[in-house]
Amino acid sequence: MASSTAPYSAQEIDLANLSLEELWMPFTANRAFKRSPRLLTEAKGMYYTAADGRRILDGTAGLWCVNAGHCREPIARAIAEQAARMDYAPGFQMGHPLQFELAAQITELLPGDLDRVFFTNSGSEAVDSALKIALAYWQAKGQPSRTRLIGRLRGYHGVGFGGISVGGIESNRKQFASQLLPNVDHLPHTHDSARNAFSRGQPAHGAELADELEQLVQRHGASSIAAVIIEPVAGSTGVLIPPKGYLERIRAICTKHDILLIFDEVITGFGRIGAPFAAEYFNIEPDMMTVAKGITNASVPMGAVFVRRGIYDTVVNATEQGIEFFHGYTYSGHPLACAAGLATLGVYRDEGLFERAASLAPYFEDAVHSLRGARNVVDIRNLGLVAGIELASRPGKPGARAFEVFTRCFQDENVLIRTTGDIIALSPPLIVEKRQIDEIIGAVGKMLAQVE
Repeated sequence: MASSTAPYSAQEIDLANLSLEELWMPFTANRAFKRSPRLLTEAKGMYYTAADGRRILDGTAGLWCVNAGHCREPIARAIAEQAARMDYAPGFQMGHPLQFELAAQITELLPGDLDRVFFTNSGSEAVDSALKIALAYWQAKGQPSRTRLIGRLRGYHGVGFGGISVGGIESNRKQFASQLLPNVDHLPHTHDSARNAFSRGQPAHGAELADELEQLVQRHGASSIAAVIIEPVAGSTGVLIPPKGYLERIRAICTKHDILLIFDEVITGFGRIGAPFAAEYFNIEPDMMTVAKGITNASVPMGAVFVRRGIYDTVVNATEQGIEFFHGYTYSGHPLACAAGLATLGVYRDEGLFERAASLAPYFEDAVHSLRGARNVVDIRNLGLVAGIELASRPGKPGARAFEVFTRCFQDENVLIRTTGDIIALSPPLIVEKRQIDEIIGAVGKMLAQVE
């Protein structure tokens, strides 16, 4: 049982006597971690500090989320000041100025009439909210038969039941397969290693894979389909870049059949690929976008759904009085998260970090592709400041080779990378310097040469 006099900061915790047993860690091999823990105690700029005092260069922006670097003073100050002024305000039938100001500032970055914002606390919540908004929209339009949702194989949309239903990563689904949402179908993924291996930026082949959406429309009928949800760039499945023309074709088919298109931009949002959002980068306007991670630079949990005005108006105007959409969260638009979000937007704007990511992208691309020919590397994929380095799997031990590279980069080279299966994912903060890109790639290359 925890002591009533337990310390309140990492500096006061006795690490030598720290118990690891009580915590059930997410997406972690708990038994293996607790035998050989990797603990982080501080962070600043591009670096973490490990429990043993080593500085660890962050090659993954935390979990794709610390886009402006760690512990930025304007963001930390805004959170502290807001915590002292008003820690919480109810979001049901009440409001506070920060949530309206943050929504207004975000919509200035969005294309077309994507100018309504629904706040959540994570990407998972944003996805489930977007799916519910889609269903509510078609009910309000008098087309309640539109209930089918279409995701994509190898897609990741968080861990809510809606998200894993439309998602297509089987390891996330298999324990819950019998309890997933009905009326869900999936497009094929776009990974084509035979034709597109070692592509720089968007691969040349695969636009025709979008035509599977036409086949699903013919199979089920357009009048049954509510929405299609895809990641413009699939991140957590191993950095899958959309083939040239693919997203344009998906948008055209959705428009033709009056199907809502949802872009999951939890990873691509807020500068990751060199533009505020992938929608702008690819010049495609979805009907909704889900975001999280970079919205507050990961300093306070927050997510959001961006919605076209016509969708909002349809749902809200369908009810003459009272609550129009029975959905929300206790912490939607939390004051601390909104303060963090406004400060984060200020850092992005004042330091030109989206433009900086675009200017660094060619250097990052060259650095990553310098690993072509390294031992066990079978593919490299990149766009903006994100890259995937795919390794050949060990027979009977998928994921083991990349995970060993991860652990040895951390322990031996003081560099943090991320792996998913046998794919190394790199996504450094947008403040990364060229010398730090070289250090990250150098560490990965060194470990690839050493790991059997």
